[in-house]
Amino acid sequence: MDKNDLLPIGDLARRTGLAVSAIRFYEDKGLIAAYRTMGNQRRFLRSDIRRLSFILIAQKLGLGLAEIEEQLSTLPRGRTPTQSDWQRISRQMRAQIDQKIALLTLTRRKLDECIGCGCLSLQRCQLYNRDDRAGTKGTGPRFVLD
Repeated sequence: MDKNDLLPIGDLARRTGLAVSAIRFYEDKGLIAAYRTMGNQRRFLRSDIRRLSFILIAQKLGLGLAEIEEQLSTLPRGRTPTQSDWQRISRQMRAQIDQKIALLTLTRRKLDECIGCGCLSLQRCQLYNRDDRAGTKGTGPRFVLD
């Protein structure tokens, strides 16, 4: 491994926009791994920029840490993941991402209408959910989540 491929934790923080404490947290969770210098300083692979960027994006998509950890565990340790490695993760996550996109699209469309929550506070709800019919189908926003 070339010394130029390793970054101090401060450089990794600047490149990713994450706090050093967040990087340490992800290291503690095993999502990234540090190499130690002779002086016991942390050094990270340059490719950890992409791992951390993936974590940030996945969290913005609403994925939990366990789901993110599951995906990252399929990447090789000790070497920069290849395009093929990342494409494999992309294929695995595609259906999950598509479901989230569909839910966001439906929510955007339904938010100004009745979402089936049973509050009946909007005039439109009186039309879409007369007598709180959605309440017989379960709790919460039935017209969005079902």
